[in-house]
Amino acid sequence: MAIDTVPPLIVAQLNYLLSHSPFPIKVEQMWSGCKNPSLLDRFTLVIPFCLDYIKWDVIYNAVYPLAAPDIIFGPEDETFRPYNGYNEAGDSKSSKNSLADWNSKDPSRLLRLIIELRDAYTTYQKKRVGEVDDDRLKFELSTMLSREGIEMCTSSGIDKPEEVRFAVPLLEMDINKLVAGSTWKRLQKIYLQVIFPVGKKSPSAPRLKLVSPAELKALFSIDDFKLPSWLEGMCMAEYLPTLEEMLQAQIIDAVSSIEVRRKFIMVLVPLLGRPVEADPVFCRKATFLACSGVFTFLVHISIPLQFPKQKPALILQSSQHFISHGVPVKSSVLTDYPWSPRWEISEMAGRIFDFLVEECLNFKKYCNESMVLLR
Repeated sequence: MAIDTVPPLIVAQLNYLLSHSPFPIKVEQMWSGCKNPSLLDRFTLVIPFCLDYIKWDVIYNAVYPLAAPDIIFGPEDETFRPYNGYNEAGDSKSSKNSLADWNSKDPSRLLRLIIELRDAYTTYQKKRVGEVDDDRLKFELSTMLSREGIEMCTSSGIDKPEEVRFAVPLLEMDINKLVAGSTWKRLQKIYLQVIFPVGKKSPSAPRLKLVSPAELKALFSIDDFKLPSWLEGMCMAEYLPTLEEMLQAQIIDAVSSIEVRRKFIMVLVPLLGRPVEADPVFCRKATFLACSGVFTFLVHISIPLQFPKQKPALILQSSQHFISHGVPVKSSVLTDYPWSPRWEISEMAGRIFDFLVEECLNFKKYCNESMVLLR
């Protein structure tokens, strides 16, 4: 059976795109379009847009790998023709675009093309939204012309009324720079998704939702953020400043909480010893090696974002007892110990230590019983 391969010039372009794109692009599928089915020269790109995704097929020709690829857009975008109108003759070869001077030996060319097309698609969708016959929508657009980075699109279906979606980037602060030592590869940005129904006689409040990269949850959970109310007659230009002020204050608090969690871990050191493993950036986790007589075990401590309002969760793991396939015996999540957010951090650490002194005996008994059941 032949092994599927991607021609070197094509794979260089694709690898560069995936590793250097400013937004996360995924390859959904790859297939062959030539007589040799093992040569994969076509693939579907899943590209983020307006807090959703668009799918474009990239069609190379393995027989002529020096030729520029064709791009096939989605069926809902039949009127999207990005390179029309660049010149009166309509000759794409003389147009100033990435396809006109294609160089297959330059691995950055595909990425440059996709960014160029995505920018054109953003303009295309903005034009479509501007053509929607809705007075309220036209007013909303007029109030947001000065904000940069907004993406928008229209959406409709057979059983779905027409609506317009906005992706509004929030906050000018650079969250990446606020967290010392963060390993985030991409800019951490929070967006407000705003969905307006179209054509309703009595305008209702839009549907609102905060969206952020999954990595941001290590610092701040948007699920815990309560959006301010949208008052009757309000527009986005009035709503956004209040939202951003509240969001900025909570982000700053979240950054400050890192040091609070760091101090808590440090206060545990005199009681449990230096951690064998710890989260040095967000200080959300720490693992300590403890012992009771000859019984040694690990203490895994997970510190919530809402610390000290919420208590840490503890899991004990034996260093001496193993079940099938060498898996160590662990306790359930332990949170049933005294706690008050008003205590000093040293008091919190002391209460956890006192709890562990007693709980480790119960855990040792549980480990021994587990071994008896396996015999």
